[in-house]
Formats: sequence, structure tokens, C-alpha cells
Amino acid sequence: MISAPLSRRGFLAGLGGVGVAGLLGACATGSDEGSAAASTTLTLQSSLSDPDPKAALTKVVEGYTKNKTTLNTIAIETFRAQLPTYLNSGNPPDVLTWYAGSVARDYSSKGFLLDVSDLWTGDGPCAKFSPALKELSTAEGKQIFVPTNYYWWGVFYRKSAFQEWGVQVPKTWDEFIAVCKTLKGKGVAPISMGTGSTPWVAAAWFDYLNLRINGAEFHRELLAGQHSFDGAEVKTVMDHYRQLVEYIDPKGRSYSFQDAITPLVSKKAGMYLIGAFATSAVPADALDDLDFFRVPIIDPNVPVAEEAPTDGYFASAKTRNPQGAKDLLAYLASAPAQQQFIELSKSGNLPTSAEVDTTKFSPLVQKGITMLNESKAITQFFNRDSSDELQTTADTALTKFLDKPGDVNKILAEWQASAKKVLGS
Repeated sequence: MISAPLSRRGFLAGLGGVGVAGLLGACATGSDEGSAAASTTLTLQSSLSDPDPKAALTKVVEGYTKNKTTLNTIAIETFRAQLPTYLNSGNPPDVLTWYAGSVARDYSSKGFLLDVSDLWTGDGPCAKFSPALKELSTAEGKQIFVPTNYYWWGVFYRKSAFQEWGVQVPKTWDEFIAVCKTLKGKGVAPISMGTGSTPWVAAAWFDYLNLRINGAEFHRELLAGQHSFDGAEVKTVMDHYRQLVEYIDPKGRSYSFQDAITPLVSKKAGMYLIGAFATSAVPADALDDLDFFRVPIIDPNVPVAEEAPTDGYFASAKTRNPQGAKDLLAYLASAPAQQQFIELSKSGNLPTSAEVDTTKFSPLVQKGITMLNESKAITQFFNRDSSDELQTTADTALTKFLDKPGDVNKILAEWQASAKKVLGS
């Protein structure tokens, strides 16, 4: 079930003086607190398969000594497809990486997730998290998730490339389309997009166009099944999406999201709407030249919303060592573990603990913090505000649309039919 919409003020409530750098509140450390460790070896199942995040989490787990822990890393698309099987098996992993919000609530509603409410109360390790973060981690009155980092989305580009091409950062939709036309005229693919093995990337433009045209409240309601994917509002979104199709690098239909970074870095593509996690795949010698801008405004009367997906961990309800799983979660949420992971993963992710010093982060990350701070509403991403099952319907519909935009009405009707089956409405 989709929770009540969060305004920017509500989302950032409880931060006090820490500002957006602590976006969702502070989490106390305390991996050495709690009951004695059980003898059972813990298994941490991870979807962080890119080299730097994988190495970072490996190092973090090596620092956890209270319980013997085995880290299993699975390619993310395999992990996503197998996650229900992992959680519902007779001997599941104890702790797993995944996402806060509706997607976690969906697994909780099936009875798959361990109740970790005691980590959020009294002197528990997450007792100082903000109400907004607690809400993202709550299902049916209990906490089932421990968030450890979040990140922003933006349209990334190379500053030197824009200078060479003689274009400026666009602020309106018309300016954005004009930049696309200019780049295409110079033989540059205006927009990079990797929808081959990672078709969910296509949902980024859908999310943002819906946020810019219909607003965050409508977007959340749409993903909750309160509006139709073949309704007039969504058709307007797709009219704008259709304007982009001729400017999207056609090679992207065979790229993964990581592959699509290469033409951006090599200046064969101009812009890429992607999460800040993608910075970990940018060569070190190009990072200082990387910049981003928010998806341009379409309707100035619509409050500006941004996506800030929140990552972390949950535990299986069938774990054979629930106390050990909770202790591992507490360790992973600690400020030292968050700082170590973010630094070693070389990502643009931000910590959820206010005890991490974000002033040491790069100017790019500081700009991401500022952008979120200036936004009127915060959402996450399509599947995180709905479910992995509904994301699959979006993947099918939007990749069909990219191939045959003229079939948009048929595609939207099929999308709505598939969504109704998933939503049970």
C-alpha cells in the first residue's frame, strides 16, 4: 500500500540543524550493543555487484566481528527476479540489501520480513531517525527496514563538452529540446539511456515527466492504482516522452545503465538522466568534469519534485538467528560503516546518519544536497513507490514505446490491463 504523500517539509522533518545532509535523520551507532551473538553464521545477500560498491561492502562486512557473516553478491537483475524466492525459501539469507518504501512494504505484506521495531525505539540504534525515515521503513505499524544511504537523480553531462558544443544548461522544457536539436545537428546523440539488461532506466523519464506535468501527489496516486495508465494525464506525459525518442541514442537499447555512461564520458552522447550511483562508473580523470542539472521545468505551476531513493537492508522473517540479524543491521546503519561504504564505493550516495561529515564530500555531491533541499516534494523511483511487480509492467510498456512510439495508445491500454492484474483492482 502506498503511504500518504510526503511534502518536502514533512520529508525533512526532524532534521533540526543537520539540514538535508542528514536527509532522514541520525542513526546511533552501537553494533556492540544488544544480546550475545548466536553461534549461527549469518548470510548477507547483496545486489551490489558493481566492482566498487561490492568491494566497499566486502570491506564493511569484514569489520563486523560479533557474528560470523558470509557475504553473497548477486547481479542486480538476477537478485531482483529471485528476491521473493530468497525470502520465501526454507533457509533464507538472514539480511538482504534492498529499498525502503512501498517495495519493502510489499514484501512485508507477504510475511517475508522480520519485525525490527526494537531497533527504532528507546535507545535502539535507529531511535533518532526522523519521522519521515521511520515512515519509509514502516509497514502495518511495525518497522521492517533499516535505511543507510540515499541519492539524487539528475541529468548528467560533461562541462567541457557543453562548452565545446556551445550549449547552455537548460532550465525549461523548450530550452532542453533546443539543446537536443543542437547536439543532434552536431552528430552527437543528445540523450544516453541504457535499457538493454536494465530496462527500468526508461522509467526515470516517465517518473520525472509525470512529476513535472502532474505533480508528486498524482504520481504517487497513479502508482497506487488510483489513476489509469491509459488516462488523459498519462497520455500527456507520453506526448512529452515522445518528443525525446528521436534524441535518445538508439544503441542504448542494447546497453545496460553502466554501458550507457561510456558514450557520455567519451562525448559521443550529451546527457544522461540517471541516479548519482552512476558516478562510481565514471573514470577518475573525468569526475571533476562531470556535472548535472535538474530535469527542466514544464509547468511552472507544478511544485518541483525530485527523486531521492533510499537504500538499506531488511531481514528475512525466517532467519534462524533474528537477534544476530538485528545486530548486523545495527552495525550496517552505524556512522562509521556508512562513511566507510560511501568512501570506498566512490559513489555519490549520501549517508542517513548525521554523524557522517558530509562537508568532505565533492562539490557534485554538495550540489545534489542543495537540489534536494530546494525541492518542494520528494519521491523515490517507480518500483520503490509501487512494487517490483508493477515495475515489470512499466519495463514492458516503456521499452515497447521506445521501439514503437506511434503505438502509444495501444501500449498504454496494455499497460493499464497489466497494472490492474498486479494491483488486484
